[in-house]
Amino acid sequence: MHASQGRSAGLGLALASAFAFGGSGVAAKPLIEAGLDPLHVVWLRVAGAALVMLPVAWRHRALVRGRPVLLLGFGLLAVAGVQACYFAAISRIPVGVALLVEYLAPALVLGWVRFVQRRPVTRAAALGVVLAVGGLACVVEVWAGLSFDVVGLLLALGAACCQVGYFVLSDQGGGEASPGGAEPAHPVGVIAYGLLVGALVLTAVARPWGMDWSVLGGGAAMDGTRVPAWLLLVWIVLLATVIAYVTGVVSVRLLSPAVAGVVACLEAVIATVLAWVLLGEHLAAPQLIGGALVLAGAFIAQSATPRPPSGPVASGPGGAVGEAGEDTSGERAAAGR
Repeated sequence: MHASQGRSAGLGLALASAFAFGGSGVAAKPLIEAGLDPLHVVWLRVAGAALVMLPVAWRHRALVRGRPVLLLGFGLLAVAGVQACYFAAISRIPVGVALLVEYLAPALVLGWVRFVQRRPVTRAAALGVVLAVGGLACVVEVWAGLSFDVVGLLLALGAACCQVGYFVLSDQGGGEASPGGAEPAHPVGVIAYGLLVGALVLTAVARPWGMDWSVLGGGAAMDGTRVPAWLLLVWIVLLATVIAYVTGVVSVRLLSPAVAGVVACLEAVIATVLAWVLLGEHLAAPQLIGGALVLAGAFIAQSATPRPPSGPVASGPGGAVGEAGEDTSGERAAAGR
């Protein structure tokens, strides 16, 4: 009974995390259109969330000595890199399209494993890659000569590549104890320090002292409806960052990482629906079909079970197995959007 209740709670938290992450672009795009630079919106999101997570960072301060490379990787790639590329992308292309392009990350991880690490992958995982790439072709309507801004698409692809970098980094060290023999890094602590590192990096890059702060005192348009800018900022910081990350991590602990990763695929669906309803960003039928193929490909790439090998086999970022056979995907499930 208790196990069943735990799975139900985990599923609910995974859905809440997907919904929270999916709403980040919908809340950020009106602020960008109101006059804020995409980098400034990213800085506000990350710096605000880092401030909220400071007590958590203090509690897990031993991570600074035990896992400095992991913390730097998470901050630079999964926080600063992903968010900066994603928010810059949605300033040029629809939210749903940007997030679907970002969901090429599982396919790119498999490409890294197969062609760079020269490790075999399962047939199901390879099928997932084919579906994801084919679906992306439908989303961007390649037959029409790319109907979306090419720079925006490249920025979204950059967000996917940043996720790949973090996946690869944490796959190399996510399941190991720290050099002092301490227990593996706590994912919530990794998130807290990742946000701090990301905030420091983005402060140097975004230079927020030059931001037009008056925008936050005004309003922003969501498909013709005026919404207080400060309310959108609270949405981005608390709901789409702090709550999204924490509920995602807790859901991984209550569910298996593979199941939580599959539920997280709903993020793209939620983002597309919210952008349709709140921002008036409509996608054509071929793009919706392509989006379904991208998600199906991501689903298969993340959940395909490796065949028993003589050496390591990778099945995608939701279920990679390390050299010793341990599941290292728990920390990676916290990778940011």
